[in-house]
Amino acid sequence: MTTTVTTPPASDSFVHPALFYSTQDEYLREVGGFVRAAVEAGEPAFVAVPGDKLGPLRDALGDAAAAVDFADMTVLGRNPGRILSALQGFADRSAGRAARIVGEPIWPARTSAEMLEATRHEALINTAFARRTATILCPYFVPGLPEQVIADARRTHPTLIVDGQDHLSDAYADAAVVCGDCDQPLPLPPDDALTVLYTTGGLADVRDRVIGWATRTALTPGRAGDLVLAVSEATTNSLRHGGGSGTLRLWKTSDGTVIAEISDAGHLRDPLSGRSRPALSSANGGRGLWMIHQLSDLVEIRATSTGLTLRLHLTA
Repeated sequence: MTTTVTTPPASDSFVHPALFYSTQDEYLREVGGFVRAAVEAGEPAFVAVPGDKLGPLRDALGDAAAAVDFADMTVLGRNPGRILSALQGFADRSAGRAARIVGEPIWPARTSAEMLEATRHEALINTAFARRTATILCPYFVPGLPEQVIADARRTHPTLIVDGQDHLSDAYADAAVVCGDCDQPLPLPPDDALTVLYTTGGLADVRDRVIGWATRTALTPGRAGDLVLAVSEATTNSLRHGGGSGTLRLWKTSDGTVIAEISDAGHLRDPLSGRSRPALSSANGGRGLWMIHQLSDLVEIRATSTGLTLRLHLTA
């Protein structure tokens, strides 16, 4: 990845540090101290971390835990594209007060594809919260994560906490640069993938093909319905914004995951599209892409000069 160093945002209303930790004691001390300070200051606190961290954190916080909102990030952030709307929703409910959030979007059990999309999420936090009063602390378990993930954390966070000390990151990069670097080529679909070309007037056929194909997968009826709806949203977007046609590919992986890939000639003009809950009054503010994120376990987005590709992963 190419690093472009920029000056951290001048405004101090939004703070976004990465916490590099190596032991659970260090984790509980730093994260617990951050949350406890928020509670003592009467500031709203939200902790979204992997489920195995929640119990020890509650124990470390003691009575202060009652004033904190908790979420299991392995559920809330199963798809990294869903995290930002949850963080924004909490900040919106804070009624103008300084929200204090702990978000741990990357952990060792994540796949490399999930880590890449979580890195994209971390970069976009800086854009989404640029004019908001909040602090979002992001812990990274250094011994268990690839070196590239730690290097990217230095690019997506203006400040770092290492050994209990705050530092400015000399690798901090503009979100557009990081997101561009996340647009790495996707692995090719398998030769036996079902390929469907579609154009205006052909969405009913696409829907029927997806319904029939889904019955031959391990998806439950409910998840098969999610697949059909997600693909319908994506192909409809192709016709509206992607040149009026596109290509759908469907295949299964060895572990039973179902993948739908939608490619067209469109462009993602707003990288935050689909990551923030669209207003009810919004006519075209990313509603379809937002729904796709909610329905999928992972959404890989690749925006290039020639078009847009969405790769949707769904498990049973």
